[in-house]
Amino acid sequence: MIPNPHTKYRPFPTVDLPDRQWPSRRLTAAPIWLSTDLRDGNQALFDPMNKAKKLRLFDELVRVGFKEIELGFPAASQIDLDVIRHLIENDLIPDDVTPMVLTQARPELIERTIESVRGAKRAIVHVYNATAPLWRRVVFNMSVEEVLKLVDTQVTLIKRLTDARPGTDWRLQYSPETFSMTELEVSLAACNAATRAWDAGPDRPIIHNLPTTVEVATPNVFADQVEWMHRHLERREHVVLSVHSHNDRGTGVACAELAMLAGAQRVEGCLFGNGERSGNVDIVTLALNLYTEGVHPGLDFSDINSTARIAEECTQLPIHPRHPYVGDLVFTSFSGSHQDAIKKGFAARREGDFWEMPYLPIDPADVGRSYESIVRVNSQSGKGGIAYLLERDHGIVLPRRMQIEFSSIVQRHADASEAEITSPELWKLFERTYLTCANDTNGFVYRAHNARATDAGHAIDLDVAVDGRPHTLRGQGASVVDATAQALPMTLRIDSHEQLGATNGDAVVIVEAAHADAPGARFGVGRHVDRDTAAILAVLNAAARLAAKPAA
Repeated sequence: MIPNPHTKYRPFPTVDLPDRQWPSRRLTAAPIWLSTDLRDGNQALFDPMNKAKKLRLFDELVRVGFKEIELGFPAASQIDLDVIRHLIENDLIPDDVTPMVLTQARPELIERTIESVRGAKRAIVHVYNATAPLWRRVVFNMSVEEVLKLVDTQVTLIKRLTDARPGTDWRLQYSPETFSMTELEVSLAACNAATRAWDAGPDRPIIHNLPTTVEVATPNVFADQVEWMHRHLERREHVVLSVHSHNDRGTGVACAELAMLAGAQRVEGCLFGNGERSGNVDIVTLALNLYTEGVHPGLDFSDINSTARIAEECTQLPIHPRHPYVGDLVFTSFSGSHQDAIKKGFAARREGDFWEMPYLPIDPADVGRSYESIVRVNSQSGKGGIAYLLERDHGIVLPRRMQIEFSSIVQRHADASEAEITSPELWKLFERTYLTCANDTNGFVYRAHNARATDAGHAIDLDVAVDGRPHTLRGQGASVVDATAQALPMTLRIDSHEQLGATNGDAVVIVEAAHADAPGARFGVGRHVDRDTAAILAVLNAAARLAAKPAA
């Protein structure tokens, strides 16, 4: 152990802003949103997205309503360049969406970057350079004067190259990278140098993007930095003030919200907070938070489950079950007192009332969610897509633990086949695993039953076939499920069961069962027009899976 590790650190200095205004303001409008999922988010993945995934995620970003999308770093990535050219040459960028491309402040990269968007109706060229003292001293060995000269020279080059291509409506974005750790006077000088070199004016706005490249202070300090810049920037009326907050201290959303109070008009970030280290600001959380301010976010997350599934598939990153608004468990209460309060809240609610609900800050229906004991949403790569296809095409909604179990079965099948599993193939695998595993070679084959209510609950006479020979089994229990489990000549413990609605009017029952006093539960599913028969089939299928060697 290092003795007194806190002595290695020093607090970031506060900003001298005694008349700060942001603490007394409230959010009244959504910002301009810029998605950097295809660039900043992509560079932070274990396996960066291929062209097909990038194009699919681009389509989803457009559907959600982003009007500015950073497409990539074309001078450094062939895939990024291919995607950009594909979108432009096939006229796939809507007229109201502006693509952005990123480049370092280096002449050869700038030239290739501007060339990459030739033919675009409009484009933002995003140029950046690090400005903080540590970077100036350790990384680049540059003085402040040299940094400012670099900004002037490279922005002047961008202006010359873009002026030579009048067919595109060009915008410039300048980022003093490491702004959060840079002296405010240096950041201001760098931004003003870019403003002058670009000659910002009524028809030539400039975006100044202020990043918390690394969070080093509490969010109020960042808000002070932004308000200070907001007050001091030259030609402020021609500047779109933007922020790009990271999440190193876990306060990326707070930084962005306070920055908007401090004068920021635009926010960059990623869906669900993907990005380097602890991630970029989570735009889904930030946008949906605006509902509680009575502000429309300007983005459509009314089907948040679908957006989550696409993001997980494209990034191969799971969404945490406690992730705000989209996680499996965020609209589920396990506490009895919480459930009771929510139930009473729904009972007291009248149509047209403001949303006031215990423990639920927004209406789950506004994001396509519902308040249920089992939340119908994916939380890791692969599983959500499987659950979605079963629900969409067959009306089967899997409990979370069953999603996890079946996803591992699908994964083994996919590994063995080395091919995509289509929805019909997925259904065949589901049927073989859960619906038809009780057969002549494995378990008890259902033939008929007679169930009746008793003082103790239910009794059942169950006619089955074993190895082709008929048998009658009898059992009693609190329900048909329990009675069926008790009738079987094996010690079976029912951990859970539920009935679902399904297509074609059938009842679907899912049972989770295990050998008594033993770990290793297995699921079984029954489907039948008769509810009791569906429950019996579910128990028999679960029992067959438990008896299988090895268990599937």
